[in-house]
Formats: sequence, C-alpha cells, structure tokens
Amino acid sequence: MQDGSGAALGGPRAKLDADSIRATYSRYAKSYDSWFGMVSRPARKRAVAAVNAAAGDTVLEVGVGTGLALPLYAPQKRVTGIDLSREMLEVARQRVAALGLRHIEGLMEMDAQATSFAPGSFDVAVAMFVASVVPDPRALVRELRRVVRPGGTILFVNHFARESGPVWWVERAMARASQRLGWHPDFRLEHMFGPGDLTRASIQPTPPLGLFRLVVLPN
Repeated sequence: MQDGSGAALGGPRAKLDADSIRATYSRYAKSYDSWFGMVSRPARKRAVAAVNAAAGDTVLEVGVGTGLALPLYAPQKRVTGIDLSREMLEVARQRVAALGLRHIEGLMEMDAQATSFAPGSFDVAVAMFVASVVPDPRALVRELRRVVRPGGTILFVNHFARESGPVWWVERAMARASQRLGWHPDFRLEHMFGPGDLTRASIQPTPPLGLFRLVVLPN
C-alpha cells in the first residue's frame, strides 16, 4: 500500500466519502441498536473499560453513533462525542436525556478526520467501529494524535480483516459492497497504522469469536 487512503494495491476496494457515510448511517439510525448493537456489545464494553482505566478524565468518543457506549463510562470521565450522522446523534441525545447522563459534556456533528478541537484537548480518545468507515483512516490516526495530549491514550476497536483462510475470502467478496454497507469488510491493520505504530500498540482480540480487535496506542 502506497498511501493512507488504501487506494493502492492491497487497499480496500471502494473508498467511502463523507456524503455516502452520512446517507448510510442515516438509514441505520433507527435499527442500528437492535442489530449491530447486540453483536458489538462485548467489544464495546471492553473498549470502554479500557477508557475508564486510562489516566485522565477528558474523553473524546469518535463515531459516537446512537450513544450505546455512553452509559458505560465511569462518572468521573467527561465525555464529548462526535459523529457525521445527524440522525444518529439525535438518538444519542435522547439516550443521554432519558438516562440523565451528566458526564456527557457534548454531542457534536463533526468530521473525525478534521475536528475543530484545539491540540491536546483530551486525555483519551476512543474510536469504536469507525476506522473501516472513514475515507482516510491514517488521517483519523493523525487527527487523534493531535487532539490527545502527549502521554495520553488513543483506542480503537474495529473489525480488521484476516490475512488468509475462508473468512478472508468472505471478506474479500463482501468488499465490493462497501458503499452499500457503509464500511470496508477487507480493512486491515496496515491500512491504518504504520510499522512504528504497530510495534508500540497493544492489540487484543475481543468477543464474539475475535470478530473485533481492541488497539491501544500511547500518544
């Protein structure tokens, strides 16, 4: 792969853009919790537990979606969530109001690759199920490095494609439907991280069946 977009040989087959992402997740807003929420629950809980254990109280959740993770954060964490989908954010705001989640400081419509936050605004940033959605995953990593203070923590939980075997063939076959799915089934760790990041990162499989992996990257 020659650049961060994944456009060169070995990259995801269909590049997503902000408009297609908005359109796809606007359609998912009402049904997202019932289908994807169940599958992703163990990985989400594992990621938030890692956030709660990390040093510092200011947290940025990228791709907050319908806010499924928001009730799981420790009360002392001060959480700001961003997402591209206005419809998903509206569901998240309703969740915050219904549950009285006072530790949620804001829910904003914003591009994770180019936020309006000042450098070093957060102690921790977490992106759950977002890396294979954004148009340029390496730009996402760069932006989170910018907005998290030096010494802070950046976490990702995501599906990363296998390198071989029958599941790999399924992922490759599904890749042609990336635009309709709203994510890249053939997305790999190397599409997002350089060799230096992979050396420093902690990478752990999560339930169910290792479908997702949790990546913890010191800033």
